[in-house]
Amino acid sequence: MTDIAPISQDTVVDYISGQTLKATPEEVEAVQVFARRLVEDYAYPKPHLQTRPQFRVRKRPSDEEKSYPVDIAVFTSDNRIEDNLYLVVECKQKSRRDGINQLKLYLDMSPATIGVWFNGNEHVYLRKIHYPDGSRTYEELPNIPRYGQRIEDVGLFKRKDLKKPSNLKAVFKDLRNHLAGMTTGITRDEALAQEIINILFCKIYDERETAPNEIVTFRAGIGESSAAVKQRILQLFEHVKTKAYGDVFDTTDTITLDEESLSYVVGELQNYCVMEADRDAVGDAFEVFIGPALRGSEGQFFTPRNVVQMMVEILDPQPGDKIIDPACGSGGFLITALDYVWARLRAEASQKGWSERQLVKREDEVANDNFRGIDKDRFLAKVCKAYMALIGDGRGGVFCENSLTRPDTWSPLMQQKIRLGSFDIVMTNPPFGKKIVVKGPAILSQYDLGKKWKRNKDTKELEPTSELHEDQPPQVLFLERCLQLLKPGGKLGIVLPESIFGMPTYEYVIMLLRKRARIKGVVSMPEALFKTSGKGGTHAKVCVVFIENTPLQDNEDYDVFMADVKWCGHDSRGNPTLRRDKDGNLVLLDEVPFVSQKFREVIGQW
Repeated sequence: MTDIAPISQDTVVDYISGQTLKATPEEVEAVQVFARRLVEDYAYPKPHLQTRPQFRVRKRPSDEEKSYPVDIAVFTSDNRIEDNLYLVVECKQKSRRDGINQLKLYLDMSPATIGVWFNGNEHVYLRKIHYPDGSRTYEELPNIPRYGQRIEDVGLFKRKDLKKPSNLKAVFKDLRNHLAGMTTGITRDEALAQEIINILFCKIYDERETAPNEIVTFRAGIGESSAAVKQRILQLFEHVKTKAYGDVFDTTDTITLDEESLSYVVGELQNYCVMEADRDAVGDAFEVFIGPALRGSEGQFFTPRNVVQMMVEILDPQPGDKIIDPACGSGGFLITALDYVWARLRAEASQKGWSERQLVKREDEVANDNFRGIDKDRFLAKVCKAYMALIGDGRGGVFCENSLTRPDTWSPLMQQKIRLGSFDIVMTNPPFGKKIVVKGPAILSQYDLGKKWKRNKDTKELEPTSELHEDQPPQVLFLERCLQLLKPGGKLGIVLPESIFGMPTYEYVIMLLRKRARIKGVVSMPEALFKTSGKGGTHAKVCVVFIENTPLQDNEDYDVFMADVKWCGHDSRGNPTLRRDKDGNLVLLDEVPFVSQKFREVIGQW
C-alpha cells in the first residue's frame, strides 16, 4: 500500500466533448448523467450535443456576447448554431423553484422549444408554447421526446419501442428524491419503497402482456390529466394482484401516491423496458428505494454486495443444490446465488447445445425448486419476493415466518417446501445486537445452544444440560438452526459477531461446532463493513465463517482457512475508499474480492 496516496483532486472525462473536467458534484451527478441519458436512452446523436465549450444564450435581445452558459445544448443537426437550438439542459444545484425560473429565462432568450432542469436528484421538463400575439406560456411535460419523435407523441410508445435503460439507478434516484420531497401523505422510507414496488410490478406486467405493436398501458401522455394516468395505473395494478402476482400482493394493497406524483413516476419510467435491464442494474436501482427503508432496529445489517459475492463464490452452488437463507432480508444472498447458478446453466447450455427455450425452462425450474428464503419481517419478505420476481423468479420459495420457531408451527406450504436436513447450502447474515434476544422454552428447547452448558469433571469439556437459558442472542440460535437445515456434508456461510469466536462466554458455541461440524474458514472483516444507523451508531465487528456439516473424526487434523480483511471498499460512512496509485490512477481499496481465490489456494475447491 505504500504506493497509494489519498485523492487530492478528482477529475472526470466529459461524455460529449472528451475534455477532462473537475469532478464537481454538479458535473458528476447531473451533467454527465443526463448527457449520457440523452445519447443512450433518447438516441440523440453525440454531434448534436454541446457541453464543452459551453453554448451560450443571450441575457437580453441585445446581448451579442451571449452571457448565459448552457450545461447541455441539443441541436436539430450537427451544425450547432443558435437557430438550430432545440433543447437546453440546466444542471445547477438550485432549488426546484429557482431551477425552473432559470430554465424559463434560457428558453425565453433562445429558440429552444424544450427545457430540462436536472440537478442529479430530480427533474423538470418544460415545453415553450408560442402564440400568434407574441406571448408564450410553459407546459410541464411527463418526459422529453426521443430523437426524431414529435412532442405530441410522448407517452404513445409501442411495446417494441421501449429501450433498455442505460442508468436505471440514476433514474430511480431522481424518482426517490422527488417523491421524498413532494409527495403528499407519504414520508416514511418504507411506505415510499412499497409504492415503488407496486408501480414497478405494473410496469413489468405491462411489458409482459403488451404485444410488440400495441401501445403500452403504462404511460403518461402530453396534455393528459394526472387523474386519468392514475386511473389507468390503478386498473393495471388490479390485474397485477389478481392475474399475475397474487402471491406477492394482498387484495387490499393499493397505490396511494397522489395523482401528480404518480404521473411523475410513470412519465420517467415509460420510455424504458425494465425487463431488459441488466440484473445488477435492477439491483442498484431497487436499492435506491429499498435501502433507506431497510435500516431496521432489530439488528438488521444488510450485507454489502462484495461480501455476498465472496461468500457465494466460496460456497460454489451448483444447479442441483438446494439453497436457503433463513434470514433473507431483501434477498441479497438468494439473488446473487441464483445469478451464479444461472451462469453455470448458461455454460452448460452452450456446451450441450440447448435451445433458448430449454435454457429458460431449466432456469425457471432451478429458481422455483431449489431456492428458499425466510424472514419474519413482512415488509422484508415482500421485498425479497418482489426482487426475485424482477430478476427472473423463485419468489414462491420465500416465506414470512420466524425461522427459529418449531417447524411444526410453520405454515403448511412452508412445511412442505422447507424441511430440516434437506439443504445443500445455507448462506445467511442473521440479525444480531445487544438489545435483541430470543425468549421462551417453546423456542429455546429445540436447541442445544438454548441450554446452559457445564464442564464435565472427567473430560473437562463443556456439555449441554437440561436447564434452559432465560434468553439467547438470535445469532447463536441461528447458527444451530442453520446446521439443522443442512444435509450431512452440506455447506454453511454465515456472518457472525467476532465476539463469538473470541470471548470465553461463548466457549460452548465453539464446543458444539467442534462436535458437529468442521470449520473450513474464518474471514475477519474490518469494522467499517457494518455500522448501525444514525450518526451515533456503533460499528459491528464481524467475521464470515464457513462450516461443513460433517463431524470430525477422533484426533483428526485438517486445514482451516484464515483471513484478515483490512479494506472492504468503503469507510464507516459508506464512502468508497478510493486512492491514487503511484501512476496517478484511481484504485478502490477492497480486499474482499481476493478472498475466494485465496480460499481455493489453501483449501481447494470446496
